[in-house]
Amino acid sequence: MTNNTSQTQNTSGAGYFFKGFDLIQKKGIKRFVFIPLFINLVLFSVAFYYLYLQLDHYMTSFSQWLPSWLDWLSTVLWPLVLIAVVVLFSFIFSTAANWLAAPFNGLLSEKVEAMLTGEPSPDGGFSDIIKDIPRTIGREWTKLCYYVPRALGFLLIMFILPVIGQVIWFIFVAWMMAIQYKDFPFDNHKISFTDMKNALKEKQGLSYGFGFTVAIFSMLPVVNLIVMPVAICGATNLWVDHYRKSFIR
Repeated sequence: MTNNTSQTQNTSGAGYFFKGFDLIQKKGIKRFVFIPLFINLVLFSVAFYYLYLQLDHYMTSFSQWLPSWLDWLSTVLWPLVLIAVVVLFSFIFSTAANWLAAPFNGLLSEKVEAMLTGEPSPDGGFSDIIKDIPRTIGREWTKLCYYVPRALGFLLIMFILPVIGQVIWFIFVAWMMAIQYKDFPFDNHKISFTDMKNALKEKQGLSYGFGFTVAIFSMLPVVNLIVMPVAICGATNLWVDHYRKSFIR
């Protein structure tokens, strides 16, 4: 029997991302959202504080280097540099946080799927999460190996053809965001990375719509702190509605 939460299918990937905001508030799901959210918050706070101190040091050195008649330039540059660094840092940070929280993210996806389908999830405690760490980290490593060579190629294109390259780069980032978060429910069912990737390609509209939305929200400071659990919940809902029947008999 299927839970009512999953009876109405969204037709857009973006819709599933926004559905994640609703799912993270559901009874029985909140406590599984807290762990990756707490990891995100602690790491982001410590890393950003360190980054801010370093930035302040370099901007002070830059101000001292400037002649007195250009003192106004440091005042103008400081907020611009800070915004640019925060946006870039936010994106890089969200990638790193996924590695550290991967075992808990898989558990969150598992619980959301159980709620949406009405089927009980495997009874696993903290010890099962520990046992699953090598496999989940291995899966993240597979995604990284897929990402790095392509990212280097697209960065080269962006360097040669800035405008076209930026468009291609953002499309690639959207695709990687879809892979990153939609992979959790696939991996929970031990579906290979290749099979998962092929399934996403068959529904590219859903994948890119979801990935574009995640990418945009990941670049928003503060908001990006909750993107990870929201995206996992939305991606799991998408898996239940559009992929699960093809893989789970």
